Formats: sequence, structure tokens, C-alpha cells
Amino acid sequence: MKSIGIYCGSASGNDPAFRAEAIAAGTLIAREGLTLVYGGGKVGLMGVVADAALAAGGQVIGVMPADLVSQEIGHKGLTELRIVGSMHERKWVMAELADGFLCLPGGPGTFEEIFEQWTWALLGFHAKPCGFVNVSGYYDLMRQTVQQMADRGFLAQPYVDMLIYADSTAEALEAFRAYIPPPPKWGVSAVDQRY
Repeated sequence: MKSIGIYCGSASGNDPAFRAEAIAAGTLIAREGLTLVYGGGKVGLMGVVADAALAAGGQVIGVMPADLVSQEIGHKGLTELRIVGSMHERKWVMAELADGFLCLPGGPGTFEEIFEQWTWALLGFHAKPCGFVNVSGYYDLMRQTVQQMADRGFLAQPYVDMLIYADSTAEALEAFRAYIPPPPKWGVSAVDQRY
């Protein structure tokens, strides 16, 4: 594993623990020699995690649509800022750059991005781990909703169990290193193909 994709809020939330974990995440990723891949913003938890990784001497690649860069929310101090044409292209580029996807607290964009990576993983389009740092129980209700998908017959249990939940980034990265993907839902034989 050489790089970690982080999804998190463009706001910081109202619990100081969210910011503290973003700092811890960026710092740890840098100290472990991993490249941080994220949405490229200077605002909210996005900016916090990037600043922490940079302060710890890490490499940080941001991926941001041109429309958002033009609104001046792009981080100007990154190792690299890749400017793309759309949100879909952003997700695609991040999927190619990252070896695993970790979610800190965030809003609808955060959920949408991690759920797409999870969907691609369960279909076998890639074999990369997807996980959540459950700061202050932030993902408890979402975890219950995902379990309900299996309980109500919309998802096989192995695709629920493939998601990693951790109380810290350190715990999540440890689980990522031990991750073994389940067989793809429809028996797709090749991974890392064009999503």
C-alpha cells in the first residue's frame, strides 16, 4: 500500500474530535510514508487533513474539478493539485491513485464518494479496501442502515462485512493491510479494469 484516499467534510463539523482525528490521520499517513490522495480543498476537514500531512513531511495529491478551483477553495500548498473536468472525473482519478479509501466524518459528498468506491469494490472493478473512522460514533447509524440492506435482502452479508469500521486512522490502516476482498458480486474475473 503506497497511497490512501481520504474522503471527509468540506466543513469541520461541531465536534472537536473530528478535527483532532483529521490531524491524526494526515500526520500518520505522512509518517508511514504513504501518499495522501484527497479532494484538493483547503476548507473544512479536507484542509485540516492535508495541512497535517504536509506538516509531517508527507506527499499530498489533491484532485479537484476546475469549477471548484475557480471558486478559490483549492489548496495551493499541495505536492500536486490535479485539476479535472467534473466530479465524476475526480472520483475516477482518485480511484486510480489510491490503494485504499478511508472516510472521516463528512456530508453528502463524502458519503457519495465512499459509496461509489464500495460499489466498485463489491462488483470487483477494484480490490481495494473501503473504511470509516467512526469518530464519536459518527457512522453508527449508517452502519445500521448498511446492515439493514443485508437483513432486508438487498445485499449479501460478505459485502456488508467488507467495509472496515475503526475508532482511529491507525486502527483502520492496520485493518487495510490485512484486507482480503470477497469474491465479486457477479463473478467479474479481473480487477483494476476501467470502472
